[in-house]
Parts: sequence; structure tokens; C-alpha cells
Amino acid sequence: MTNSQYMNLYSRLKSIVLSLLPRKLLFRYEGVFRSIYYLKYKGKDYCCNICNAGLKSFVPMNGDRLCPKCGSLERTRRLWNIVSTSFLANDPVVLDFSPSRNMYRKMKKAVKNYISTDLSGDFIADQSYDITNIECPNNQFDLILCYHVLEHIDDDQKAMSELYRVLKPGGHCIIQTPFHEGDIYEDSSITDPVEREIHFGQDDHVRIYSVDGLKERLEKVGFEVDVRTFEEQRENQYAYAEKEVVLIASR
Repeated sequence: MTNSQYMNLYSRLKSIVLSLLPRKLLFRYEGVFRSIYYLKYKGKDYCCNICNAGLKSFVPMNGDRLCPKCGSLERTRRLWNIVSTSFLANDPVVLDFSPSRNMYRKMKKAVKNYISTDLSGDFIADQSYDITNIECPNNQFDLILCYHVLEHIDDDQKAMSELYRVLKPGGHCIIQTPFHEGDIYEDSSITDPVEREIHFGQDDHVRIYSVDGLKERLEKVGFEVDVRTFEEQRENQYAYAEKEVVLIASR
């Protein structure tokens, strides 16, 4: 069976399981299901830095590469590398918006004061904060993870102001969105999901940022922004993306 056939099989099995099991039950036993699926990919050529699985290959998935054991994507593995090597010293208080399940589980084990939040119900969450009106006091968090969130938010400047407000002086917010060249592209008159997918790349996105445009908006609310660009060979051990941009916004 080819990788493409395995990808299609994975997608079909996932759809079947989602249709049969309640979401909370699926979250609870996801590790068992994935461990069985992982057996086909077990090997020594690659490694997932989140679940530490040895792999002979990752699963190709819509232009990305998925870990069959924990479900991590290229961007998740990069995020964990950044966080684990630079931001977990001194017992930080961490707020994470809509984390992937694999990242949530990893952070829960690694960080004593870790809070996840989500409004959609699609992610494991401890709280349900509205990013444009975070119900927390000022200066609350040492580290905030805001990965692939802002492109969903109509009033992104209010969201950025709230991130700045609840971050402690000296704290950091790690941010990534989809990017394109040129200026930020947004049009509030485009509300139809089909049209949004055409214009913004996904039916629940409201804009596409440029790197410089997002940096400028973050600086406007007070952040100092470090733009980090990572470049890798395609066949790197952890299947990081070949080129990836991450913004570190500091207060």
C-alpha cells in the first residue's frame, strides 16, 4: 500500500471513529487507537520530539507530515522545540490558546502552571476565554502560546491588546498564523464560508497575514517582536517544515 493509500485509509478511519464515538471518549482513548496505527510506521529513521516515537516515516497529510502515534504536525513539533529549549525555565505560568491534543498532553506534564483555553469545543481546554476579552487580571502569564488563532478573530487588534495586558512584563507570546507575501489581506464583507475558503484559505479564516503586517500590528499594541525564520532540509529527523516563520512577541 502506498503512502497516499495509507493517508486515505487514515482519513476514512478517523471519520468513522469520529462518527461513532463521543468526542470526550475519543480524546480519552485516542492514545490506544494511535498506538495500533503507529505499528505500521515504527522505525528508526525519524523521531517525533513530542511523543518520542521512532518512525520509518511520518504520514503525509494535506501537504503536512503527521506523527502516527501522537498526531503532531510539522508546526507543532517546531513549537515544542522552541518552547522546551527556551521558555520553560523558572516554572513559568503558561496560557495556551486552542492547543493540539498532543501539545496539551506534553505541556501538562512539563509545566506545573499550565492553562489551556478554547471556545470552539474542538480542543481539550481548562478554560473558555474569549481572546478579545480574557477574564484574567493584568500581568498574569509568563508565556502565552497563540498558534493559528488570530486569523480566526474579527477584531484581532483587541485580541492583541488583551494578550499584551495579561502577559507579565518580561513575558513572551509565541505566535504563528498562515502567511503570504505582500500586505495583510482581509475583507469584512466576505462572510460566506465558501468564499472565505477561496479568499483566505479556510472557511473559518477572516484574513491572511503577511509577516511584516502581523509584526506591525503587534508592535502597535506595545509588543517588541522578534521574527524567527527556520529553514531545514526536507528530510530532517523531526520532519520540521522546510521553511517556517514564528513571531516571539515580548512585553
